[in-house]
Amino acid sequence: MPASGAVTRNTLRQQIADALRDEVLAGRLLPGEEFTVKHIAEQYGVSATPVREALVDLSAQGLLDSDQHRGFHVHQFTVGDFRAMVEARSLVSDGIFRRIAGSGLGRVRSEELVSVRRRAEEAARAAKGGDLDILIGYDLRFWRELTTLVANQYICDFLHRMRVQAWVFSVPFLRADDACRDWLWSGHEQLVDAITLGDADAARAVVDASHAHSLAWVDRLDPELGRPRR
Repeated sequence: MPASGAVTRNTLRQQIADALRDEVLAGRLLPGEEFTVKHIAEQYGVSATPVREALVDLSAQGLLDSDQHRGFHVHQFTVGDFRAMVEARSLVSDGIFRRIAGSGLGRVRSEELVSVRRRAEEAARAAKGGDLDILIGYDLRFWRELTTLVANQYICDFLHRMRVQAWVFSVPFLRADDACRDWLWSGHEQLVDAITLGDADAARAVVDASHAHSLAWVDRLDPELGRPRR
């Protein structure tokens, strides 16, 4: 049936996009690395159509760049890009906190935070243990679920995209940095505690601290080479 076929193709398209995004986040597809639709289709054993659609989706998310004659390559974010991402997150977060300043965080029920707290605990544990692979997945899910409780879907999608892009930039440098563990933010549980108590000021302080932490880390990088200064 046509409807079933459409669902299958769209599902496959999303699965391929998710798999390639995971490859980029894991650092197995590096910034600037080139590949073609044919190459990815052969790698996953699927037809070219859902692969092409998945690559276009990732390009729209800013993770890939396309070249009409050479295929696709992983976008290479700069130190300046990363700082701009943190600034964008900070400005949007400020807007969220201004909006809830009058009513506080009381509308977030404790039962809604059960799953978020589990994500927070796992993310914090991975950060403190220096386990980058586990941290990325839990960190992304943590912020996505938490933002959903306090903001609309458009804001959630924007912040999620900024966070994915920030990780794409960060991963290669963190993996090459012997001091990686010292620069993995682990304040997830403190943020959940503040929201559980309905303390918007404390929550804002934790979020601001996470942004400051990101900027302190990127300040260590050579702006030209994107690696820790000696």
